[in-house]
Amino acid sequence: MSNKISITVFKFFACMLLFSSWSISAQEEKSEATWIWYPGDFEVWLSNEMQVRRTEREAVFPPLWQYYSPYALVTFQTEVDIPEADEVKIHSEGPFQLLVDGVQIYGQPKSISIPSGKHKISFKVFNQEVLPAIYIDGKYIKSGKNWIVTNEDKLWIDEAGKAQQSGTPWMPVGSWNFNSSENKPSEFRLATEPWNAKKTEKIGNGELVDFGKETFGYVKIHGLKGKGKLALYYGESREEALDSAKCETLDYLHFDGKQSETYTHNKSKAFRYVQVQADATVQYDSISMLYEYLPLEYRGAFKSSDDLLNQIWDVSAYTMHLTSREFFIDGIKRDRWVWSGDAYQSYLMNYYLFYDSESVERTLLALRGKEPVTAHINIIMDYSLYWFVGIYDYYLYTGDTKFIETFYPRMKSLMEFCLGRRNDNGFLEPLEGDWVFIDWADGLPKTGEVSFEQMLLARSLEAMAVSAEIAGETGDQKNYQKLADDLKAKLFDVFWDEKENVMKHQRIDGKMQDIVTRYANMFGIFFNYFNEEQKQSVKNKVLLNDDILQITTPYMRFYELEALCAIGEQEFVLDEIRDYWGGMLDHGATSFWEKYDPKQSGNEHLEMYGRPYGKSLCHAWGASPIYLFGKYYLGVKPTSAGYKTYEVTPNLGGLKWMEGKVPTPNGEVSIYCSTNVIKIKASEGEGTLIINSKSKPSTKTGTITALGKSKYQLIIKPNTPYSIKYKAL
Repeated sequence: MSNKISITVFKFFACMLLFSSWSISAQEEKSEATWIWYPGDFEVWLSNEMQVRRTEREAVFPPLWQYYSPYALVTFQTEVDIPEADEVKIHSEGPFQLLVDGVQIYGQPKSISIPSGKHKISFKVFNQEVLPAIYIDGKYIKSGKNWIVTNEDKLWIDEAGKAQQSGTPWMPVGSWNFNSSENKPSEFRLATEPWNAKKTEKIGNGELVDFGKETFGYVKIHGLKGKGKLALYYGESREEALDSAKCETLDYLHFDGKQSETYTHNKSKAFRYVQVQADATVQYDSISMLYEYLPLEYRGAFKSSDDLLNQIWDVSAYTMHLTSREFFIDGIKRDRWVWSGDAYQSYLMNYYLFYDSESVERTLLALRGKEPVTAHINIIMDYSLYWFVGIYDYYLYTGDTKFIETFYPRMKSLMEFCLGRRNDNGFLEPLEGDWVFIDWADGLPKTGEVSFEQMLLARSLEAMAVSAEIAGETGDQKNYQKLADDLKAKLFDVFWDEKENVMKHQRIDGKMQDIVTRYANMFGIFFNYFNEEQKQSVKNKVLLNDDILQITTPYMRFYELEALCAIGEQEFVLDEIRDYWGGMLDHGATSFWEKYDPKQSGNEHLEMYGRPYGKSLCHAWGASPIYLFGKYYLGVKPTSAGYKTYEVTPNLGGLKWMEGKVPTPNGEVSIYCSTNVIKIKASEGEGTLIINSKSKPSTKTGTITALGKSKYQLIIKPNTPYSIKYKAL
């Protein structure tokens, strides 16, 4: 991305239409009805339901931050113009009041006949237990994205008995894929499929069941008989499952002898191993499971001449799938929560694997919650800032503007909260209740003014400037861009060391601390805040300097390796990936971990947070090779929103060959690259293939032009295969 986040010139049409009435005509007869709700409320409700499922040894462990609630009473509205009478079926999650052309229809009708012509239809729905939602299905009149909704606010009745309304915002409704009356939002469940154990061995009076790899789901007991207790001790590792006194999760089941012979536990867990111990009065034949998952297609792909890298991509994809659930979560065993920093990386990996925009939207909305803003997202300063940048990336990769148009007010109120927590110098500094996370790293200072936080704030303000323009808020756009420019200038004035040519880490009470860390320095590279001389200095003095505090989490390893790729160190990065992620595979990993330190041995690899099995062995941020391989080796990235234009800069990094696919909104970019041939085909947009070659490449399709010494380009048109001969540098 460029120094300033830019957008393709966007004309904001129909802004007022979103917040007034919508019209349905006969041409929409073929549209499909779907359940609708107040935008963001389903995501808030579902995240509440999901995040409270975390348990530690049967104790409920709810999140650390505020829970929000859906609006209990909302009004749905549409305007129609239909050519003939329409018999409309009504389904509602909650009791409702129905008005047609301002006249109340009494009772709770299951259907209603609407005569031909123009009509205004309103449903006021109450539901305090789940969320108000409706499903309306007729020949012409169907609930869908053409409806609007408001919460009940600023409504009164005048002396003539007429309802008056002022200032209540109408919003486009929220919806997902609940496209039948029976498929209610309140009954949403992930998909399941039966899995059998790979191995079972006797352990004392019980047995240890091994499902062969990290997994997630419901234990199923077959041939169950008798009365008494049966204990299940779960483990991501064999050691954890066998340690009944200290394993992180367990279930004690009590049977009265009247149960079915096939019993499925009603609480899903993450595990590979399960130790089963039953009273002598309880018998069973075998243990299986129902694997629980979000049905997603692997639209991205990567394969190369290096079998280890291929295995790393496969395990990364599986790790990403396990952590892609109702929302993008961090770890499937321990937290099972939605963390903004983890989720931000999941969004990026998603664009190169699933390209599932709905999961991104759900997660962004669950994280943001509702008004008022009283704390940072997840109570973490940097996690609020990642949220803004995540929205810009969503726009860049998908081209979707509706999310920003709809939720810009929530973006603005969160940004105003963040800006309100700056100190007198205009920098973010932790106030009471603020958690500065950055990374899990021993000895990392986080007090005072930290350069990393200011850099994230500058990027967030740039994202807000883009979003304000999309939302038609010209004044906000200018204000946020000026704030971003001023903050970036101040960032370099204060933290950039002109003598050492690196970014310092921290200032306390106006005094610069003699500390250099990797964080702001590596973000400054791929944010493109540094010039080329600064990038090279940071590379040599910070990123390749073993004396600088080392990074041991895949979380920040993600950014460190991205920064190195962004300055052309692909060969070095592949060696790092082989060592780091390959090291986890050498320890038997079937999904990638929350943290890996090669210097540790034995059970030390399972420890974290002062607990013997506290480490997550399936963590979303461990899947980052998916993103790195797609963006920096296959080399595909959008250069304008929704892949209207994009760039492909393949880099073998010492490989003999590689091939793969990167998904786009309506197709994919397929690429094969060896040391002498590049083959590429794309479904949409206009691409620019950048070729680094010892001599001028040749092709029978298109025209190759020189960009500089050993650098050439070819314009890629949709649905056209290209084969280019070249000589790799």
